[in-house]
Amino acid sequence: MIAIILIALMFFFLVLNFPMVVAMVASPLVILYFYMTNMDMLMASQQLIAGVSSTVLLSVPMFILAADIMCAGQTTKRLLDLVQTFVGHISGGMAITTAAACTIFGAISGSTQATVVAIGKPTRGRLSELGYSDGASSALIISSAIIALLIPPSISMIMYAVVTGSSVGDLFIAGVGPGIFMFLCFAVYSFFYAKKANIPKLKKATWAERGVALKKAILPLGFPVIIFAGIYSGIFSPTESAAIAVLYALILELIIYRSIKITDLYRISLSTAVVTCAVFVLVAGGQLFSWVISYAQIPQMITAIVLGSDPSALRILVTVTVFFFVGCMFVDSLVVIIIISPIFFAPAMAAGIDPIHLGIVITLQAAIGSISPPFGCNIFTACAIFNKPYVTIVRGLPPYIIMCILITAVVILCPQLSLFLLG
Repeated sequence: MIAIILIALMFFFLVLNFPMVVAMVASPLVILYFYMTNMDMLMASQQLIAGVSSTVLLSVPMFILAADIMCAGQTTKRLLDLVQTFVGHISGGMAITTAAACTIFGAISGSTQATVVAIGKPTRGRLSELGYSDGASSALIISSAIIALLIPPSISMIMYAVVTGSSVGDLFIAGVGPGIFMFLCFAVYSFFYAKKANIPKLKKATWAERGVALKKAILPLGFPVIIFAGIYSGIFSPTESAAIAVLYALILELIIYRSIKITDLYRISLSTAVVTCAVFVLVAGGQLFSWVISYAQIPQMITAIVLGSDPSALRILVTVTVFFFVGCMFVDSLVVIIIISPIFFAPAMAAGIDPIHLGIVITLQAAIGSISPPFGCNIFTACAIFNKPYVTIVRGLPPYIIMCILITAVVILCPQLSLFLLG
């Protein structure tokens, strides 16, 4: 009964057009006040604070700040120019360039929305000039941007680590294989799509031009190298890598390229603060929501109904995939990770599933959810920055969603795709 009332209250607030955080905080507060009268209401505020008290979360605002600094500077353009000189001349070269640039920038920002903004603005015009429709180019950009959640650093992985106590460093490393695999799938699709649609090829760059582009992009390429190598070798922690990313971005854009000024840092920092506040408020609300449903033993009821008494590892992973895929279609993926991960984590561990493998499967569903109608966050980000209607943005998404579902099946059936770098 409590579970039905809680969900009904949440949808009630959402239907009345209240912000997500209001629905997440008000619903459990109502349950506490009317149905858990033995609980002190002050415990709700303690849970809100506990939700954002993890030291791992310190890396979130720093990775966002590093991405904002690079978006304001020259990093994006230099990365695009480099990739284009090497693959622009083949069929679908510009589309492959876009996917590759999203992958590289994702290894810097960890945010799909930041990647849509940073890569989408300069590439969409180039794609249109070659004959790509609005729907095709928009779908390519927002789909390629989700690779940012799999390639380290990833904000979704950080959230999963906070909720389950898993190693952030191991999650970062494990995401590399699936992330590269997703890029290759998108690149192959782009190649055949361009051939079928008779998209013209770009002029082949000379090795001299490639050398110039590489020289200009060598320092931006240092971002993923420093972050990955530092974490993999144990020189610094994931949280420390975020601070290093900010320092590196400042040195690059402020001192070496001089693409931003000191006076710009206030505006950039303010933008970071707004995004960080939105993320942390959702995390705090998610902690309270998760605490209430745990106290009401709702997770145990759900797992008993959908998993049975002795579920296999495959059944758990498939169930997790369905729950997260559907949840992320309607609610922000961070909220879904915070609320649903604890429900399935214990049964998954009991079934012998590696927590890192489980985290990659969940992160992959969060990525797919960000491009899945009706409420994928990347869709609305693209509508805003491209100034295009919703229908135009979602028109070209089905092939990418199908590919992502097939990638999920491969990741579930082949755990070593995620775990091979961990030894």
